[in-house]
Amino acid sequence: MSENLPPCPECYGVYAYEMGVLLVCPECGHEWSPSDEPAGEGGDKVIKDAVGNVLADGDTVTVVKTLKVKGSPTGIKAGTKVRNIRLVDGVDGHDIDCKVDGFGAMQLKSSVVKKV
Repeated sequence: MSENLPPCPECYGVYAYEMGVLLVCPECGHEWSPSDEPAGEGGDKVIKDAVGNVLADGDTVTVVKTLKVKGSPTGIKAGTKVRNIRLVDGVDGHDIDCKVDGFGAMQLKSSVVKKV
C-alpha cells in the first residue's frame, strides 16, 4: 500500500491499493484508474461530520450538542435537524451554510453535526 495513492472518489476511504493499472478501495469495492482523477478536484478539502462521515452539498444533518446563539435565550437544541446544507470555506471553522428552522440562515461547524 503506497502512501501517495489518492483516497477513493466514492467513499473517500484512505486504504486504496493498486491492482494492475487500477486502484481499488477495499472499503466500498470501487475500482478506478488513476488517470480518471478530475484535474480540479485534487486539492478539494473533504469535510467530515462529528463521527467521520463525509458531508456533501444537499445533505441533511442533525446537531449533536446544544449550541448557543447570540440574541436567542434558548439556542439550537441537540437533535435539531438541518436540511439541505451547503459546504463553504467559512470563517473560524464554520464550514456549513444552512437555514435552521426558527433561527434563519447561519453557518455551523461540521464538528457539531452528524449526517442523517
